[in-house]
Amino acid sequence: MTSIDPRILGTWRMTGTVGRDDQGNLLSPPFGPQAMGLVVFQPDGRMMSVLCDGRLAPPPNETRQFMAYAGTYTFDGNTLTTTVDAASDPSRVGGEQVRAVRFEGGKMMLAPPRRLWAGVMQHQELTWERIAG
Repeated sequence: MTSIDPRILGTWRMTGTVGRDDQGNLLSPPFGPQAMGLVVFQPDGRMMSVLCDGRLAPPPNETRQFMAYAGTYTFDGNTLTTTVDAASDPSRVGGEQVRAVRFEGGKMMLAPPRRLWAGVMQHQELTWERIAG
């Protein structure tokens, strides 16, 4: 088994999200104004992540965002790559989820590649704090 960078290990709670368009303008926050999320990275190279809009009831015209996936991961100190073997969205199974990673002030920031959402190209960054080692 390969050694895993200890900075990523443990259970992390999402504490913030930000979305920007290609011009850097702020967009509605990913997963709504009360985003919830947990991610767990085990030393054996397995991970799982659950993210959702944490409001009791989103407005009637909005669909609650939810995503969950699990799989094996590698982390080279800058890039996290998860090979998905279980997911709430079956189209993700067998694919890879790639995230740029940085650590700052005891927090971990994960940034997926830019993506089209609601007709706008978005850059997202999710901030996490470790809650268990």
